[in-house]
Amino acid sequence: MVITGAGTGIGRAAAHRFAAEGAQVLVVGRTAARLEEAAAAHSSISAFAADAAAADGPERIVEAATQRLGRIDVLVNNAAITRPAALGAIDRRTAEEQIATNLLAPLFLSQAALPHLASVKGTIVNVSSNPPWGGWPDNSVYGSTKVALDFLTATWAVELAPKGVRVVSVAPGITATPVLAYAGFTPEQIAAAGEGLVGRIPLGRVAQPAEIAWWIVNVARPEAAYLTGTVVRVDGGLSVAAGQQA
Repeated sequence: MVITGAGTGIGRAAAHRFAAEGAQVLVVGRTAARLEEAAAAHSSISAFAADAAAADGPERIVEAATQRLGRIDVLVNNAAITRPAALGAIDRRTAEEQIATNLLAPLFLSQAALPHLASVKGTIVNVSSNPPWGGWPDNSVYGSTKVALDFLTATWAVELAPKGVRVVSVAPGITATPVLAYAGFTPEQIAAAGEGLVGRIPLGRVAQPAEIAWWIVNVARPEAAYLTGTVVRVDGGLSVAAGQQA
């Protein structure tokens, strides 16, 4: 299986859980050092540094996976970046980078991996985020890419069902990952943002990466063979707290 954005956070936790259950895993990301740290935990994890958003990234990743693992039965599109900005302050290059990483990379990586997934009736897991029915100030670009990813899940589930390929979204709520630090936020800013968000979460806390990884692993299991085209929201009740649909 292949997991993008697997050097830290949810991707790393998912790689460790898959490997602990006997899977052969290729962890992919842009930073080799982080990937090597992730791979060091299990002999069945292999690291491959590549940018899935680059024009040749998907083909390079698929080639590496087939050479090292022999097959691709699960693809986890987890890599994402966020660069918060309100309308009026959105930089075009930064917006394009988010769209390329969060949306185009999963699209073209899934397309490149499709022949291999179809040959084993595999599974695509898209790691998305916010639901489409509420606004998210300062996150119009990031949020739009995640809503679009869920639309791809629904569409691909219909397109690929005849090939035996399942497609599922796992949509985490607020999770303790380095994503905001990588966006340039200070520890103080991250702490302040977290305090404001926790008050809106019915379960009263942020998620840990391992809690999201559990769902990624389980929707990919053979026992989940009748699950496709759905969005599994793992958000501590955040999406329903404001009277939104689940």
